[in-house]
Amino acid sequence: DEYQWKGPFYFIQGADPQFGLMKAWAIGDINNGDDEWGEEIKLAEQAVQAINKLNPKPKFFVLCGDLIHGMPGTQWRKDQEQDLKNVLKNTDQDIPLVFVSGNHDIGNTPTRETIDNYCKNWGDDYFSFWVGGVFFLVLNSQLYFDSSKCPELKQVQDVWLNEQLAVAEKHKCKHIIVFQHIPLFLRKPDEDHDYFNLEKSVRREIMEKFHKAGIKAVFSGHYHRNAGGSYRGLEMVVSSAIGCQLGEDTHGLRVVVVTDEKIVHRYYSLNELSSQGIEKELLDMLAKQN
Repeated sequence: DEYQWKGPFYFIQGADPQFGLMKAWAIGDINNGDDEWGEEIKLAEQAVQAINKLNPKPKFFVLCGDLIHGMPGTQWRKDQEQDLKNVLKNTDQDIPLVFVSGNHDIGNTPTRETIDNYCKNWGDDYFSFWVGGVFFLVLNSQLYFDSSKCPELKQVQDVWLNEQLAVAEKHKCKHIIVFQHIPLFLRKPDEDHDYFNLEKSVRREIMEKFHKAGIKAVFSGHYHRNAGGSYRGLEMVVSSAIGCQLGEDTHGLRVVVVTDEKIVHRYYSLNELSSQGIEKELLDMLAKQN
């Protein structure tokens, strides 16, 4: 049923609630300073309340990684995860939650064990789904960042991805959209590699594969700032955080409208989305039935 295009719809993208980072960042102790996350709880609650008020309802709410700050094996991780789950379970039951793994969720250099633990807690680290004729892919970008401790898992994801893109081609879907934590690039496809993007040769290979498959957009987080650019018709959208801000942006969420021809999105501060909802221009796009 979801293979068929039924007209415009929208979804909500959030990223990096990262329970624990605000205190760790404030005191300058990134590794051990994450023993409080009351501020993040309030922000995540505000995000959920804002989403629950929206009318019409979004088709789903995707969280693009770094759900919590505590790395695998660290002291506060379990409590952070439990507190996030307690907030998210108040999401309207008609709005499915989609989780994407980030580097804090499975480690900068993931292992089979860290990925298994993530999957037990949050669901698969990569998967695909259909909504209204649009094909969505959730990827584990950590396997592209550093798979040195689990090369076989990267290989399995690669094979799976090629199979999925073949499925998408066969079904003649309206659009293909990708979610992953680490952006391919922040602003320019040929920018230098650093902590916040993927290594250049890996990036080139993925961009080319995505371009050939006709993927329209990749939505990411990780940067804790808004950014983005494009490569041969593929849009790279980098959304700032629900949690700790590392730039000039506000705590927020991105509203993404999918129409027959295009994907239109706008980042809203939590305050703005809570008080005013979605602007008329985007609502008008949703109202246009094909």
